[in-house]
Amino acid sequence: MPWLSLTNSPIHMKELLFVKIRKCSEGDKEELFRIAEVFGVSIIDYDKESVLMECVQTESKNNDLINLLSSEFKTIEVVRGGSVAIESISMTDR
Repeated sequence: MPWLSLTNSPIHMKELLFVKIRKCSEGDKEELFRIAEVFGVSIIDYDKESVLMECVQTESKNNDLINLLSSEFKTIEVVRGGSVAIESISMTDR
C-alpha cells in the first residue's frame, strides 16, 4: 500500500535500507544483480567478494528483501534508516 493513514490524511511512507552481502561468488553476484532488478534495488558498491545494496521501499517490501537475502546468503549485514513520510496531495486540490 503506497499510503497509510495515521490521521485522516493519507501519507506516502518509505524506509531506507542498506544490505551488504559478503563472501559472494561470481554466481552469487549475478543472482544479486537479478534480485536487485526485480526488487527495484540499487547496487551502490561491490568488490571481488561483496555487494552493497540500497533500497528505498515500504517497510514490508524491505522485510521481504531481507527475508529472501537471509535465506539465500550466509553473510549479510543490514542497516535500516527508519521510515519517513509525507502527506499525500489531495486529488480534489488539482
